[in-house]
Amino acid sequence: MNFQLALDRLTRDRCFQLLKETEASIDWIEVGTGVIKEYGMTIVRDIKTAYPEKILVADMKTCDAGQHEAIQAFEAGADITTVMAFSADRTITATLEVAKDYGKRVMVDLLGVTDPSRLIELQNLGVDLISLHYGKDMQLEGEMKENLFTLIDGLEGMEVAIAGGINQHSLAGLLGKRLDTIIIGSAITAADNPGQTANDMKKVVKQYEVDH
Repeated sequence: MNFQLALDRLTRDRCFQLLKETEASIDWIEVGTGVIKEYGMTIVRDIKTAYPEKILVADMKTCDAGQHEAIQAFEAGADITTVMAFSADRTITATLEVAKDYGKRVMVDLLGVTDPSRLIELQNLGVDLISLHYGKDMQLEGEMKENLFTLIDGLEGMEVAIAGGINQHSLAGLLGKRLDTIIIGSAITAADNPGQTANDMKKVVKQYEVDH
């Protein structure tokens, strides 16, 4: 199971400090949408240069101009770019086509999607990596709801990531789910000791994998 650190709503210096403290515990690095809006593709390029061995996710949240934004992300060094599931099919297929040309991947963000039939449509378009997403504003209403997982009931042939206020308390409850990547943000980035917190959470994941 991949452990992805989401860097969002942070300064450039803080992003690099957090990566220095947590690099031993994380597999994938996500440059969050807010960070990209603040610093542009330069920070994507700089993080990939500093951590070439890590899978780098540019959380572009593309919903239009798929070809152009995918090229931006991949030229900057991203291994994965994100596109919103509610986008037009052509937007999604455009990002997939660019990803194929570059030998990269697309993660489709399911934020706002409630109809499981959209997952079938996405799969038919060629999508093989999706993210269940309990959004930041939704988190103000409470913890992640179990019905989020009904979207992927019976779904095969797709890798599944999950994001949305996951912390040390809620992590254990996710480990029995069919998940390939767990995305952690502020539980680590806002912790008193981010390095130790990341290490502790990674240990929980590793121990589960050993036990099962």
